Formats: sequence, C-alpha cells, structure tokens
Amino acid sequence: MKTLKVGMLGTGFMGRTHSNAFNQVGHFFELPYKLVLKTCYGRNQTTLANFQKTWGYEETSTDWHKVVSDPEIDIIDVATPNFLHREMVVEAAQAGKMIICEKPLAMNYAEAEEMVEAVEKAGVQTAVSFCYRRNPSVALFKQIVDENRIGRPFHYRATYNQDYTISKKVPVGGASLWRLDAKVAGSGVTGDLLAHSIDCAEWLNGPIERVCAHTEIFIKERQNAETGDMTPITIDDACMFMAIFRNGSVGTFESSRYARGRKNFNTMEMNGENGACFFNLEEPEYLQFFRYADPETGKKVEDHLTGWQRILVTNSEHPYMSHYWVPGTVIGYEHYFINQLADFLLEAAGQRPVYPTPTVKDAARVQKVCDAVIQSAREERWIQI
Repeated sequence: MKTLKVGMLGTGFMGRTHSNAFNQVGHFFELPYKLVLKTCYGRNQTTLANFQKTWGYEETSTDWHKVVSDPEIDIIDVATPNFLHREMVVEAAQAGKMIICEKPLAMNYAEAEEMVEAVEKAGVQTAVSFCYRRNPSVALFKQIVDENRIGRPFHYRATYNQDYTISKKVPVGGASLWRLDAKVAGSGVTGDLLAHSIDCAEWLNGPIERVCAHTEIFIKERQNAETGDMTPITIDDACMFMAIFRNGSVGTFESSRYARGRKNFNTMEMNGENGACFFNLEEPEYLQFFRYADPETGKKVEDHLTGWQRILVTNSEHPYMSHYWVPGTVIGYEHYFINQLADFLLEAAGQRPVYPTPTVKDAARVQKVCDAVIQSAREERWIQI
C-alpha cells in the first residue's frame, strides 16, 4: 500500500472538514493508499497548534511555500480564503503535487484560466470541492437523469439561502467573516453559494448558455473586525438570475444570506417530460421523485400510481451508501467530503470512482458562469457565456 503525505493549507472550517476526510476515508473505502497528515499551514501559532493536535498532523508551518515545496508531500489541499487559491494552486502544480482546492476556484475567470494552464502543463491530478455532488441523494438525482427518467428537461430551479449576516452588528473581515470582504472573497453569495448551485445544475442538466441577473447589497457598510473602522461592502448579499441551458430548458437561481429562518437551504429541482426530481439539503437523506412515464416505452404510469415519491436514500444500492451503515441510518455533511476524497484516490489509482471528481478545469467553467452573472447584474442585460 503506497503512502501519500498531505500538506494542508488552512485551519478554518474547510481545513477541518478536509482533515476529517483524510482521517476517515480509509475506514469506509478500500483504497490502495495510506494517508499521512504531514504538515498543516496557518498564520496564527495558537490556532495552528490546536489544529495540529486535533487532527493529528506531524508538524506545522507558518510558510505555505515551504509546505508546497516539501519533497515528502504528495497532496496539497488548499482550504484558505479565495484570494490565495490562484497562487497556491499554480505553485503546487509547478511542484508536481496532487491538488485539492476549495470552491470557488478563484477570484475571477482570468485567475481560473491561469490555474487550468498550470495544472495541465504540469499534468497533475486535481479536485475542487463541490461537495454536494457527493451527497447520495444528489448522486441518485444524477443517476435518475442519466437513466432518462426525467426525459426532456423543461425547467431547472435552484435556491441557496442562509440568514447569518442579517444583523448590522455582524462585522466584516477576520478569520470567520472574510467572505464579506471583496478583496478576500471576490464575490458574495454568487461565488460562495451559487457556485455550488451552478456546478450541480450543469452536472445534472448540461451547460448554461445565457444568464440575466440582479444582485443586491442590503447593508452598505460594516465595522471591520480587525481595525474597528466602518468599511464599505461591495460584495453581493443576494443574487437572483435566470438561465437558458444549451438543451433548451430554462432555469431560475436564487441565493441570499438574508433569508430569515434559512440556515443552509440548498434546493434543486428539475421538471421534464417523463418526470421530475427535487432535493433539499436541509433534509439531505431524502430525494423526491415524480414518475410520469416509463423511460423506455414512454408509456404513462397508471394514474393511481403517479405522485411524488419521497425516497429515503440509505440503501446499499444507492450511490456511496454501501460503504456506510444499514438501511434507514443516515450519513451527514462530513461524509460528502469523505466520498469526494475516495473518488479522487480511486482515480489516482486508475480505478473507477462512483462519479468522476470535479477538476480545476470543471471549476473554471463554474467561475466563468459566476463572472457572467456578476457582469449581467452590473450591466443590467443578458450575458452570453
């Protein structure tokens, strides 16, 4: 069994989820690799020491360049704020490392193109953490679409709403609220939340060709968490856009951090000629499916058998679930990252994953759509992608 050593860049929320996946993946999947948590990088020594102790890294570093250049390290995991992604990924590619990067891939599409060029020139394996593809219910959604049980698609709807920045007292900046700082995050809900929605939409329904968007900033300035000064807010608090897909279907997308009562309300729905599917992340173990016609014959299902089915996605025949518990017992958010890592490592060994891993090139495509959404809102017109 070959050993792969990991260098983790970042000690925040995503650093935790990725580290947990590295620790747990071998407990659930048979893999040809043994993972060793070699080095974790962070700027705050106290936070870094606690992170090392909690997750079991062999050593720490406050210089990410040294982590990337370490010849013992095989995988570089980029879980830092967005403005650092480009430089870290490019340097890791040039060092010949396998790369896992958080989303959004970059601050803009120009940066994303540079990252794609670097990884393709180096020929290194990459993955970008669009983790919701690895939810078994969403993966079953994909299976149902691929089996033509939806048929010709007409509508796609996505919503991703939260409520954690409604208060004017929420500051901008610092370790936990850098997502409100345009210089660090690039964009607001478009890059942070709708990037997930766009990735799933194109995975399930094919490429988006045109968008027309509106964004809103509800609170125009906030106190800076580090300096105490009032700082103008220039990232989008809310975004809504219409989309036209290449297959002729139409889509609507909505995202806000001001949706009172919504904590992580991430939904996707697809309506087609033969059926429909609906998923809600706040009930992640369920997929709703409406069966109207047989995908092979096109014959309508008997009237008394039509209606929405609520499928509990916990059986061994459901995507990923054969690696976990008995039917009726659910898995959680952390397992999406475990599933993603398992697919990444199976691909590295030349084996077939449950589903192919989104690469830097795939994530650059999402970034291109995000940029078009922001441009559309700014110019108040349809944008062709």
